[in-house]
Formats: sequence, C-alpha cells, structure tokens
Amino acid sequence: MSHVRFREGTTNSFFGDFLYESVVPKTHFLYRLRQEIPWGTIVAPILTAYKGGAEFGPSPYHPEKLLRMLLVAYLFGISERRCEEMVNDTLSAKYFVGLGVDESAPDHSTLTVFKTRITEKLGVGIWDKLFQKTIRIAKRKKIVFGALQLIDSTHTTADVNEEADHKRQTKEDKPPRDPDATHKVKKQKEAINTQGKKIKINDYIYGYKAHTSMNRRSRLITSVKATTAKDDDGIHFIALVKKDQRLGVVKSAQKEPKDNTGYSADKGYDQGDNHYYLEEHKLFNAIILKANRLQEKWQTMKEDPNYQKVIKFRKQIENKFGEEKLHHRFGRCRYLGLRRYKIQAYMTAMAVNLKRILLLTDPNYSPPKPSLCLSI
Repeated sequence: MSHVRFREGTTNSFFGDFLYESVVPKTHFLYRLRQEIPWGTIVAPILTAYKGGAEFGPSPYHPEKLLRMLLVAYLFGISERRCEEMVNDTLSAKYFVGLGVDESAPDHSTLTVFKTRITEKLGVGIWDKLFQKTIRIAKRKKIVFGALQLIDSTHTTADVNEEADHKRQTKEDKPPRDPDATHKVKKQKEAINTQGKKIKINDYIYGYKAHTSMNRRSRLITSVKATTAKDDDGIHFIALVKKDQRLGVVKSAQKEPKDNTGYSADKGYDQGDNHYYLEEHKLFNAIILKANRLQEKWQTMKEDPNYQKVIKFRKQIENKFGEEKLHHRFGRCRYLGLRRYKIQAYMTAMAVNLKRILLLTDPNYSPPKPSLCLSI
C-alpha cells in the first residue's frame, strides 16, 4: 500500500483546527463519532481495493473519508446528492468526514465510484464485513450482550413506479426497471367489491427483505442477510444464527439450553431445521409455534415458563425496524438491484449500530434527530 497516493487535504491547518475546535462542540454526535470510533480498523479491509492505483494521474480520496461521507447520508436519512450539500454547508459534517474547513466535499458521483470500486474488487460481502466491525468495536468497548437474540425480517419497497414500469414493459417491450425486485403477499386486508360485499384481498410488497438478528439487551443488530421480497423467512434463520456464532455473541457452553443464548422469532421461522439447529447447539428455543404443533413435545415447549417469558420480547425488534425506516430511509430502496440493496442493508445497520454504541458508552447522551442535523 505504500505506493498508493491519496489526495492530501488541509485538515491540519492552524486556522482549520482552530475553527473546528471553536465551533464544533465536543459533545456533538458527529464529533464523538469521529473521535471515539477506530476508523482505521473499520476501513482496513477496503484498502486492498486501492492497491496499485493512483501511481499516475489524479490521486483518489482516501477511502476512510469516502466511507464516512457515505455514512453521513445513512445517519441522517438523506440522498447522496444532499449529503454532498450537507458536508459543504455544515462544519460538523465536514469535520466528521475529515476535510479541511476550506476543502470542498467530494462530488456525490465520487461516492458511486467508491461503492462500485470496492464492490467489484472485493465482492458485495465486503459491506457485511464493514458492518460486522461495529459488533467487534462494541465488544472491545465492553458493551454487554444479553442472552436473547430476536430474529425477524423487514421489507424495503423497490424504487419503482410499478404502474409506469408495467406500461414500459408491455407497450415498449422493455425489461423491468428493477429486474431483481419481487412481489410478496404481506397480509390480507378487507375491501368492498362492486356488489358491495366485503372481501379479502392480498396486500403485496414489491422489493426486498432484510433478515435481521438483534441482541435484546444491547439493541445492537448482530447479523443481516438481504434477499428479494419473495424469499421465505424461515430458510434464512440458521444463516443468521451462524453469523452471530462467528461474531462471538452467542453463549452455548452450558449443558442446559435455558442457561445459554436464546432465539425468539415469529411463526414464519417455525421449521424443523431451525428447531433442530438450536437443539443441536444447545441454544434456547423460543420460536413461536404454529397452531398445528399438537405433539406432546411442542405442548411441553409452549408450557415452559421460560418460553412464555421470552416470547413476550420478540416484537421489540420491530422498534429497530421502525428506527431504520423513520430516520434512515430504509423503507424505500436507494438503488436498483439486489447487489446494491445489500449495500443499503449493511450500511443502514452500520449506521444504527454506531449511534447505539455512542449511546451505550454515554447513557446521558441522545443522538440528534435528522431535522436537527444542520444546527452546527
């Protein structure tokens, strides 16, 4: 890496440092985020994407700056174009990115080049690795992970006008605007037909899903798997548990499953393979059972006081999904295609985890609402 030339900034100028120190409060969310998170550790895996580059021609921005600028967009639920404006207009954001006071922010298109470069050179899984760094940081900061994991999925609507897209396909014989997005019945709802009778119709979602595991005590997202909307929830349960195990947030050393980490999920995860995996690894099983589970084994499980206690916490993961959608623009896709949706899913989880880490390391601190982000 020694022969890679990155663009030099003006962050260490006397006037720039003096202005930042004078204007940006040390308690500010973005100030703390830059100072308290080991960014060199996070960005290390993507430096190899720049190996052998920039020996001639213009030097690229350092990937650490570009990653932090991309995070600004996710932290405040704004577009990458708006993010460029915010970094130029807001000293706290410019400080967080690592730019000099008189230095212009990278163009929003530079963020597109950045995402494309590291994805093509390192694979889309690199974004999962970047997200997982937040869990490793939390563990180094001695944040306590509880003995209960909550698993569920949330939908993200494709960035497509379905009606207009259907006309393009039928009248102009063009492919779908988002070829990877799929339909999934979300629920049934009541409607009135032309005869005035009540009927039930399917309420569809068109887009993608983020299958998620969250630690109940720390409220940190520990694993994510992004798929198309039509994917069945249950088939991704084991993959999420395995990710948690690799990250070391699962305890399974005791003989009795009730003394180890437990997993709670809704009826969509009530599948034989999932039950068997938890039993095999001595993990407490709190998956909500379907009504047709009538055998004695399942009745005993339902009547277990520990089971009854744990399943009451399952819906808490929905609060995290609400946070992602309300404050971090996760209700609708930022990009087209499954590969780009995976970037969005991992970056959104990374953003909410970083906020949570700051909160857990300073109980008296509350991250600002997005509407307040331009105050400094």
